[in-house]
Amino acid sequence: MAVAIAACTSVVTVAEAVPAAAAEPGYFAAQRVGERPPMGWNSWNRFGCDINEDLVRGAADALVSSGMKDAGYQYINIDDCWAEQNRTAEGKLEPSHERFPHGIKTLADYVHGLGLKLGIYTSAGTLTCQKTMPGALDHEEADAQSFADWGVDYLKYDNCNNQGRPAIERYTKMGDAIKKTGRPMIYALCEWGENKPWTWGRDAGAQLWRTTGDISDNWGSMTGILDQQVGLEKFAGPGGWNDPDMLEVGNGGMTDTEYRSHFALWALLNAPLLAGNDLPAMSPATKAILENNDVIALDQDWAGTQGRKLRDDGDTEVWAKPMSDGSAAVVLFNRGSASTTISTTAAELGLEGHTFRVRDLWTGTETETAGTLRDAVASHDSSVFRVWPSTHPSAAPMTTLALPAPDYVPADRPLTTTLQVINDGSTPITQLRATVATPVGWQLDGPGTFTVPAVPPGKSWQQQITFKPVAPGGERVRLAAKADYSTAWGKRALGSEGTSPLVSRPSSGTTALSKAPWMSSDNGWGPVERGTSNGESQPGDGHRITIAGVGYDDGIGAHAPSSVRVYVGASCTSVGALVGMDDENAGGSVGFRILGDGKELAATGVMHPGDRAQALSAQLTGVQVLELSVTDAGDGNTNDHADWANATITC
Repeated sequence: MAVAIAACTSVVTVAEAVPAAAAEPGYFAAQRVGERPPMGWNSWNRFGCDINEDLVRGAADALVSSGMKDAGYQYINIDDCWAEQNRTAEGKLEPSHERFPHGIKTLADYVHGLGLKLGIYTSAGTLTCQKTMPGALDHEEADAQSFADWGVDYLKYDNCNNQGRPAIERYTKMGDAIKKTGRPMIYALCEWGENKPWTWGRDAGAQLWRTTGDISDNWGSMTGILDQQVGLEKFAGPGGWNDPDMLEVGNGGMTDTEYRSHFALWALLNAPLLAGNDLPAMSPATKAILENNDVIALDQDWAGTQGRKLRDDGDTEVWAKPMSDGSAAVVLFNRGSASTTISTTAAELGLEGHTFRVRDLWTGTETETAGTLRDAVASHDSSVFRVWPSTHPSAAPMTTLALPAPDYVPADRPLTTTLQVINDGSTPITQLRATVATPVGWQLDGPGTFTVPAVPPGKSWQQQITFKPVAPGGERVRLAAKADYSTAWGKRALGSEGTSPLVSRPSSGTTALSKAPWMSSDNGWGPVERGTSNGESQPGDGHRITIAGVGYDDGIGAHAPSSVRVYVGASCTSVGALVGMDDENAGGSVGFRILGDGKELAATGVMHPGDRAQALSAQLTGVQVLELSVTDAGDGNTNDHADWANATITC
């Protein structure tokens, strides 16, 4: 990932997941603090090292006043940079005189007085990740006792500066030290998934174990981490949880739509729900996401069965989990750049019956289906439902209004899509009136309002819609429709909205891709940078591109997993670049791929730091969309800074 590492299809039964140590007296009493995934707040994602006791007190106050405590959030966790650089003469950690002048004990007492719990951070190394304070390596018992004496309820234990010593040995030693204190304490391994901690974390005394490197506040990072959770569900259950890292909801690097997907998927994974935003400044949209009790219930369900990916159809995915009351939860997830309709069935979710009650966990709306669950899902959005078998129709039929937005819209061509209304319930909808809106800069070719007497159960109505370009402008084209109809349960209304990138063919000649318009860009850490290396997590913080000691004045700086998509409109002949790992980071491995309309045109093998730049090129005859892709080569993406030096297209 970055140099400054942040302070960090089967389900087994609980009996299979619990280690032999469970037979020891007092084991479950000590573990009870982790029987469900912890919920709370951590200082790192928003504030990094810029923390002090006033900020932590303010976060605790806001957790209460905002309603988050009532929603189940209880931990206030201090991350890196809270201690003095050196230990005391007695070898103990000492809170920063400047940042925490009243000490951690006083702060813990304040947090406990609000009915909350306090968490703290250190590393299983000689120094923490930011090298501002000592790590706990070879000081495990002393540090664990300090934490217990101060009233700490949660320890996040990172992996920096570990001197190459075996992970299981280091983490087990701290687990034993915590147990020896006698204080119940969440023990969270932040080992980055390097040694498969899901296979030994419980035996090391932990209730949580990080499965990946650090999250970054962008879409590519979030989805890249999500992909690495597939197959890990069998290792999680009450008392021991997979940890895909903390929440970025509300930190500004993604849209509210993307944050909804982030939150819903983390809840379905039974992940710790640790907010990382500025709580006193929380927006209403962020508050609505973080305090959605229906979604939180998926995470906190007492059975503790982690959700899993049921189906992967490329840009669309279906994720689901069984719930303890016999219902099932499902997330219809759209990773693509355009809105689309996604569906599954009650049978695919493992439910039996002829009719089913459905609750939309974002809106609270309840409907009924004869077995199909479907929704029109916007780009990067997710529809989240909870489904119960029912004996008879008990609500209005589940109805979908769809107006799919294409993957992209050429500015010089008509835009054609299909307006569709689908009735998946057991009763009809009647008196349907559907209307489409005309995008700015376009002209509707034909009528825009339609009336339909009825749509029977299990049937659909559709109408092709065409818009002609008049004076298209802006970066995206917005498509929207609405529908009103009647049911046996009264009148209902639906809306559908999506956007597509507006694209034009590149200019003739040779163009630097750092200067060309991009349809989209995703990155595993920070944004994709134009003209520089990836740098760190903030826009514009890259450096001059350097591969194996050779500098380049132009190019694209990426971090795996990464994708840059460019519309070329079958008007370009070739693309080329010099590719390699940037010298700004010493670890990792990546692979580079050039794709045309989704098909691989050229690729490197695995590349490592210090490898000389490789020339990578491809012919683009007939290609509409060019994609530059960087993949993680299988050893985690923590250090995968990758460059497309001197990348150009010829048209």
